[in-house]
Amino acid sequence: MNARLFLASLVTLVLLGASGPVSAQLVLDSAAIPSGSPDNQSTTEQVDFADVDLDGDWDVAMADGGDHGNDQNRIWINQGGLQGGVTGVFADETTTRFPTISDQSRDVEFADYDGDGDPDLYIANSATITNQSSRFWTNLGLAQGGAIGTYDDETAARFVGLGAAGSSVPAAYVLPWGGFIDSSHDGEFADLDNDGDLDLVHISIGSVLSGNTPTRLFLNDGAGFFTEHNPSGFMLSSSTILEGSPALWAEGVQASNTFDTTGAEADIAVGAEDGDVADIDGDFDLDLVLGDKNYSARVFANRSEGSALAPALGSPLFRDVTYLSFTPGFSSNHGYEQELGDLDGDGDLDLMAVNWGVGGSGYQDSVFANDGAGHFAQTFVLANSGSDDSEADFLDFDGDGDLDAYFANWGNDRLYRNETVGGVIAFTEEPIPPVGAISLDADAADLDGDGDPDVLVAQEVVKPNFYLRNDYDVPDLHGPVIPALESVSTPTAFPGVLPVRAHVLDNAAYYVTWYADVALEVTVDGAALPPFAMKSSGGQVFRGELPGNLVGNVSYRVVAADEHGNAGASTTSGFTATGDAGASFGAASSGGTTGLVSLAETHAGMTSYLRATATPGSAVFVGAAASALPSPLALPGLPNLVLNLAPPVALIATGTANASGDFVVGGPIPAASAGATLYLQAVSFDGATFESSQGLALLVLP
Repeated sequence: MNARLFLASLVTLVLLGASGPVSAQLVLDSAAIPSGSPDNQSTTEQVDFADVDLDGDWDVAMADGGDHGNDQNRIWINQGGLQGGVTGVFADETTTRFPTISDQSRDVEFADYDGDGDPDLYIANSATITNQSSRFWTNLGLAQGGAIGTYDDETAARFVGLGAAGSSVPAAYVLPWGGFIDSSHDGEFADLDNDGDLDLVHISIGSVLSGNTPTRLFLNDGAGFFTEHNPSGFMLSSSTILEGSPALWAEGVQASNTFDTTGAEADIAVGAEDGDVADIDGDFDLDLVLGDKNYSARVFANRSEGSALAPALGSPLFRDVTYLSFTPGFSSNHGYEQELGDLDGDGDLDLMAVNWGVGGSGYQDSVFANDGAGHFAQTFVLANSGSDDSEADFLDFDGDGDLDAYFANWGNDRLYRNETVGGVIAFTEEPIPPVGAISLDADAADLDGDGDPDVLVAQEVVKPNFYLRNDYDVPDLHGPVIPALESVSTPTAFPGVLPVRAHVLDNAAYYVTWYADVALEVTVDGAALPPFAMKSSGGQVFRGELPGNLVGNVSYRVVAADEHGNAGASTTSGFTATGDAGASFGAASSGGTTGLVSLAETHAGMTSYLRATATPGSAVFVGAAASALPSPLALPGLPNLVLNLAPPVALIATGTANASGDFVVGGPIPAASAGATLYLQAVSFDGATFESSQGLALLVLP
């Protein structure tokens, strides 16, 4: 046994004493994380994982302060990868990577809000001690040109138009150093308007948890600058939204605890500790669930499809459908939090309700099954719940492919094994080390890279956070599942893109699945194009873009691979599009198999795709010229080779014909080339004989 494992085991035994057996699954590993103050002695409200330095392992950010007062948020860097140490061992690098700012942080959320490929941070802050705002901390790598994995506070720049026309935030609440005064315990990023970037749901809990301050939506301009979505243009006069005021981003007017589901009323001001964004009704857009400590959680259906949305224009994005989703009269008193996940394996997202005292019955944790259309029915209450839970997170701790659950509790953390059979959801409690915790959050990911998920738990009242290493030692062999693929089509090619969305589920927390390698595989008339990467839109939704200029029989499917190399694929969808695929001219080699066709209309500023065909395994060369020869020219010394292009000829692509005899070329068409004609030809060589295709003339369209 190495020194680290020996020390972890020793610490566990000391803590357990004679109280009972050690869990065979989750083992307290104090040696793998920082210790002492300030590295690991604070009040930590939330933790989140991301690979901040893009070296292939999970790093950790912590929201510190909360009820305990202003404090510095912290970051622990995994010592594997670029650090050259042991994966799963962490060092506190706060002083060199984070801004020096103390505040009442309630939540940290990693999200690539500026779209440059590295994870940025959003900090949700309370304002009960000093006037402070939630903050944008931007990763200074990649587009910023700085040290990757280091952060700078860009709050003042990232919030746009606060207190001005179109904003609901009163000018008096806008802070001179950026942001606006509010008490927020959570922020969620998701592509609310299906434009390819991550928007922000800024979740407010209200002064002294009152639930009278509206949650707000901010739309991303694509570069990470956020303007409030407030179609009414209504501005509050204080932090409180009055009854009968426009419901900002939802249809209708503000009405607390409304039962209305027609769009006439909405309750956007609740005591929300937590919100979740996901597609709960199966239509591929992202809906919103807001927890409520005071009365009832709210459900908002996304109604944006087909709307022309701009940051301060368009239509309300959402409708309050709480009492279509739940039984009228339902309440979730004490509801701190909820998690969405496919607990029964039927492809939709069920709901794990944390501290939802349904009907005022206390602090029970309940499971609500989704019927696939966003209607939730309470299935059962978890055994031994009823005390004050703070948070639940899903993980597959036993490697059997389904979602288990870890509960962070004020004194009694619990682990539940998913025992669902035949679609009947069931959970049984599993032993974990008694750690004397006052836990506020627990997140799970494969922190040590051994194939199973570990757990990091955030602690209240200036107690050290703790790390539960998974010793179950069952590697993840379960690939992602793609139960739903959006069907899109266009009858005619056009200059633009067709957004395609899919549901991607895995046996992991959603914030782990967000980083899966997901792509669109596309064929045109049977020829495979290079795959198109898809990005997480939030929740279980991934979004990709099909080129709108494709011509022919287009087929597509989604493939996904998780961090452990397990893969899954969707069904296939498709359509047929017509368009200008160019015209052949000249002559090809007599009796040859080499050909060249276009798979897309040629539009200035877009990528165009060509398909060369030849004997499988042949070398293929594609050339281009500004004009064609008046007549084909046989080349002396190269029997059967015919030239159709007028010199000079530029070689634009070389490759090898695959087993189907295809070589597909994709290349950008210059934006200034509209109206020009491109002349192309393919030549192949099978090791003994050259062959040439006919010429192909492509008119570059606007």
